[in-house]
Amino acid sequence: MGRGWAIAVHGGAGVDPNVPLHRQEEAKLLLARCLNLGVSALRSSLPAIDVVELVVRELESDPLFNSGRGSALTEKGTVEMEASIMDGPRRKCGAVSGVTTVKNPVSLARLVMEKSPHSYLAFAGAEELARQQVR
Repeated sequence: MGRGWAIAVHGGAGVDPNVPLHRQEEAKLLLARCLNLGVSALRSSLPAIDVVELVVRELESDPLFNSGRGSALTEKGTVEMEASIMDGPRRKCGAVSGVTTVKNPVSLARLVMEKSPHSYLAFAGAEELARQQVR
């Protein structure tokens, strides 16, 4: 059965034909870096849920992708982010949406899954959980 794990990363659901070639190449390099980060983490026996969060945080921290730091702006020029995370073996999930002050929404989604009785929080509820966890 092989090594017992697999990993895939992707850069989003669509390709904008107007993105310059050099930006496309930068995005490919970022995805390769994220893939290698995930492979290294899995090889070191880090739990899969930790690897997912680690890799997504890396994507959220780079302005190339429409997530975290690189989020697209709303019509009003603000950022409203969402994220979800799932732990298959434990059959748990967490999700957030409408967050504006959180650097890594995937980590907040994990907090929803692990530290709250909810599976989904949005806007003020998600922001409040984030503030409570910072203390």
